[in-house]
Amino acid sequence: MMKRYPGFIILAAAISLAVSGLLYFIHYIIFQDVHHIFIYMVGDFAFLPLEVFLVVIVIERILTHREKQAILQKLNMVVGAFFSEMGTGLLGDLLGSFENRDEICQHLAVTQNWTPSDFKQAKAFSLAITGRVDCHKTDLEGLKTFLIQKRSFLLRLLENPNLLEQEEFTDLLWATNHLSEELEARPTMENLPESDLEHLASDIKRMYRHLASEWVSYIEHLKAKYPYLFSLVLRMHPFQEHPSPVVT
Repeated sequence: MMKRYPGFIILAAAISLAVSGLLYFIHYIIFQDVHHIFIYMVGDFAFLPLEVFLVVIVIERILTHREKQAILQKLNMVVGAFFSEMGTGLLGDLLGSFENRDEICQHLAVTQNWTPSDFKQAKAFSLAITGRVDCHKTDLEGLKTFLIQKRSFLLRLLENPNLLEQEEFTDLLWATNHLSEELEARPTMENLPESDLEHLASDIKRMYRHLASEWVSYIEHLKAKYPYLFSLVLRMHPFQEHPSPVVT
């Protein structure tokens, strides 16, 4: 079936062709020079492919790039709100549940001298954290209460259509929301069988991997764009021995 074009497009095309024909006719009436008309007409048609290239490809890509950068800037504000509201707290509270806590701190203890290569290695390490999570060292009841309290905040973030541009951050939100639902589904965290604790440990590790990776990406953004915010993170992040906001 042939695609039917909206009536206003057909009307606009007809009017444009009619106006163009009328102007060429007026030109002929005044100058009586068909040769001159065809010279400029062919010249205009010859320039048309270049004009299409400049407008459709070059200019459109520039505008699209600027629009994408503006969206990413707004998304980084959303990511920052997430870590301020709950992300950084989860990083610190769950760190002690990992048997390889010291290894995690060693790889994620960001410093002023970190280079893009250091951030890249830290993100790769974060997504592949393999240490065992010991739920006996985790305040599951406290974690459950905290995540339930933040449920509406998480859902508001997931409703943000711009997050489609940040697939990794969306994965983090889904992993966090899933852990919240798993914990909420259990009336109590006491006397859970080891098999169930292992299941929860797997959910915690999945969320923590995404959490740590997105945190590293966010900190790299702060280092490049907002050094004053990066300075506070350096003093407060949980992967150092004595976090403190006091400048020494």
